[in-house]
Amino acid sequence: MTKHILILAGDGIGPEVCREAERIINWLTKQGRAKFTVSHALIGGCAYDETGNPFPNETLEAARKADAILLGAVGGPKWEALDYAVRPERGLLGIRKELELFANLRPAVVFEELADASSLKRELVAGLDIMIVRELTGGIYFGQPRGVDTLPDGTKKGYNTLVYTTPEIQRIARVAFDLAGKRNGRVCSVDKANVLESTELWRQEVQKIHDAEYPNIALSHMYVDNAAMQLVRNPKQFDVMVTTNMFGDILSDCAAMLTGSLGMLPSASLGAKQANGRQHALYEPVHGSAPDIAGQGKANPIATILSLAMMLRYSFNMAAEADLVENAIKKVLADGIRTGDIMQSGMKQVGTSEMGDAILRAME
Repeated sequence: MTKHILILAGDGIGPEVCREAERIINWLTKQGRAKFTVSHALIGGCAYDETGNPFPNETLEAARKADAILLGAVGGPKWEALDYAVRPERGLLGIRKELELFANLRPAVVFEELADASSLKRELVAGLDIMIVRELTGGIYFGQPRGVDTLPDGTKKGYNTLVYTTPEIQRIARVAFDLAGKRNGRVCSVDKANVLESTELWRQEVQKIHDAEYPNIALSHMYVDNAAMQLVRNPKQFDVMVTTNMFGDILSDCAAMLTGSLGMLPSASLGAKQANGRQHALYEPVHGSAPDIAGQGKANPIATILSLAMMLRYSFNMAAEADLVENAIKKVLADGIRTGDIMQSGMKQVGTSEMGDAILRAME
């Protein structure tokens, strides 16, 4: 059956890294391993420039029809002076909200060949394999009321609301427990229950789901400040971490640097299974738009290509093809091929398209 992939390349290095992933999509179709069709749409700053809206209705309609979505990156200094309502990041938040992509999966995996590229000692990160499950459509990023008010004395007050409901907490907890059941059977739920009532509720509901439905999974709870410290002290103690939107945003970037480069890490944002069996899913690299190197052919496309591998695995149940892509990347790294962000002494430095070439050769 033909599957349709929508590519939202976005801003900065987004088009460059998505181009390399699209080459692999085309290769899989040409080899007869799958049958994909691809279309493109605008999101972020480029969408604002074209339409005055960082998330046009045409993009939303295309996203709803797609079997899966691959996104590059959004944002950059060009659009920082815009009103919050039309900044590029509103496009990303908008697609997450409209498609109800509530579960963000961010693996932090250290390739053996890159263990020395981490800022931590090799013995702390070699063999690292963490899955951070971040709640993506609730919490302080979406809670109401929010805004900036001018007070009677002329000073200003900025405020945001951290809010979670029982169903929001329970559904993300189930995602984490299900993933742990396919991994090493351990979940660490991260909160700030000692000072935030909303995350005290989080802790209670995660524990309730565990006790009722997943008693064979080992569950622990940890305050977010301690979790940040433990990620750089002893990261291999973690298997699956589940946490709120803002905490997950911060901790996943911290975990990303354990691997040596943001350019190496993929992510998946998944919605609930619908009655017809379909599931909205968006895949994107963890890195941003990197405007300082955009258009120079220097960007590392591996995170985007690994995001494609996650798409093959989670959206299309194509485990063999996902393994093929991931093993090709491992071979390229073992052969000493590096982009600038992961360059090491004695290795061969290449650009974006050359890295894509090397991965395709390894797949063949």
